[in-house]
Amino acid sequence: MPRGRPREFDTDAAIERAMGVFWSSGYNGTSLPDLLEATKLSRGSLYAAFGDKHGLFLRALDRYIDDSLTRLDTELDPRKNALAGIRVCLAGYVERASGVGARRGCLVVATAMELAGHDTEVEQRIRRFFKAMETRLTSALTRARAEGELVDGVEPATVARLLVCLVEGMRVVSKTSSDRSASQAVVQTLIDRFAK
Repeated sequence: MPRGRPREFDTDAAIERAMGVFWSSGYNGTSLPDLLEATKLSRGSLYAAFGDKHGLFLRALDRYIDDSLTRLDTELDPRKNALAGIRVCLAGYVERASGVGARRGCLVVATAMELAGHDTEVEQRIRRFFKAMETRLTSALTRARAEGELVDGVEPATVARLLVCLVEGMRVVSKTSSDRSASQAVVQTLIDRFAK
């Protein structure tokens, strides 16, 4: 029999609430009391479940990444038209980079700026995330090329890298200027360069 009392809280809900705090305040801007208040956990429960603040942060970052890749997989569903999926994907980024919610930016980008240069575990996760995005977009663009929807000479891997840089850059710019029409115009200009 395991020792001690069983956990009496929803781990997934605690990770979700912690993710919101880290997303709004950053890793260094989030204190242990902030996390205890958000998760409704005692200090002992938090440490028993996640090890420490860093352990909880990694779980929250993993959740954010998993959610982002799940959304991308839905948008770029290989059973659907590839170029239409790319348009849906980019429209989603325009929406997330617009309005009040845009001030929050992207947790991955914020974390890359704050921690990736000196936290190996974070750096590995972010590198894998960007690579996974590129791979999925390259696959969709390769399908679009096979379907005759790309301009001749367009290299899917290069455009995929450009799209990752564009959408993540939009999330950064949107923290100070969340102009939906400007973002839409940028996206459309880029699509016009590679799509027929």
